[in-house]
Amino acid sequence: MLTLALFYIPFALSAVVVLTLMILHIGALAGDCPVTRARARAVSTSVATGFAAIGSGGVIIIGAALPILGEAPVVALMLTLGFAALCLGLGFTHAMGTLRAALTSLQGATVPKSQTA
Repeated sequence: MLTLALFYIPFALSAVVVLTLMILHIGALAGDCPVTRARARAVSTSVATGFAAIGSGGVIIIGAALPILGEAPVVALMLTLGFAALCLGLGFTHAMGTLRAALTSLQGATVPKSQTA
């Protein structure tokens, strides 16, 4: 059982880390626009931390199924990793939708004019 956990935890949590970094990177790319700069960075940080917290909790909860499926260790590992990947992918999709929704509300905005004119 310990061997299963030693395989599952690093793989599943590394998926959380990679997807969180992708959210931050997409937010940084959206932050290159002068209209959405501050908002994109703030929203992407908020969405990324929420994804990391919920994703890590989900990974732990799914990992709790390993002892239940302990009679077939390879099947248990593949099922838990597959389910974790599925749930993290769905969470990532929702996070991207949230990021997009927060940034598209500024679509008609313009760059603020300088006060020195």
